[in-house]
Amino acid sequence: MAKDPASPGRIKQLRMVAQIIKKANPKGMPIVYASVVGVLALAVVVGVLTNSVIYALILGIPVSLLVGMIIFGQLAQRAQYSMLHGQPGAAYAILQGMRGNWYVEEKPVAVNREQDLVFRVVGYPGVILVSEGPGNRVQRMLLAEKKRVQRVAIDVPVYDVQCGDAEGQVPIAKLQRHLMKLPRNLKKPAVSEVNNRMRALTPSIPLPKGPMPKGARMPKTPKAPKAR
Repeated sequence: MAKDPASPGRIKQLRMVAQIIKKANPKGMPIVYASVVGVLALAVVVGVLTNSVIYALILGIPVSLLVGMIIFGQLAQRAQYSMLHGQPGAAYAILQGMRGNWYVEEKPVAVNREQDLVFRVVGYPGVILVSEGPGNRVQRMLLAEKKRVQRVAIDVPVYDVQCGDAEGQVPIAKLQRHLMKLPRNLKKPAVSEVNNRMRALTPSIPLPKGPMPKGARMPKTPKAPKAR
């Protein structure tokens, strides 16, 4: 039987993610291992008490792996936020990973000398402007960009979100969740039409110095086995 060519790649991917988790949280991988062993041990105990050890193992092994992969994924996401925190363009890296009908402009639509950035997202809520930087500096940038957007996106809701750790800002770890909670004002065809209008509006601006962590997203982990 031919070997699955994807298997070595998946194992390598898992090792990479595990190393990142270990670097961000030394206790992370022991927690994953403990969760797998704990669930499997519980299944064995139940099997002994009910005199059905074999059945308990058949059910317990995939369930324990599933639990381990869920915890593994959560720790990987936290490690990603830890790696991106404080980097220019961190919000873009998070926004780029959003699933569904979301359009994220590849380049910042506004930037200043202090490397404060404003990114634009188009989705079901409408147009969302997401900034990075201190509130007293990015507020003017957001207002100016909001006026530009409203000239083109007439009758389309425009939101501004400050991403950061200061009071009134949205932490990077909660950015996706914050955008997902916004009202769904547009239907799918309207989202695409608004995005086309926004792309025509995009100016050509110089990017600030420093890395833009476009490729800073975590490698995708393979799907956990389903319990039978």
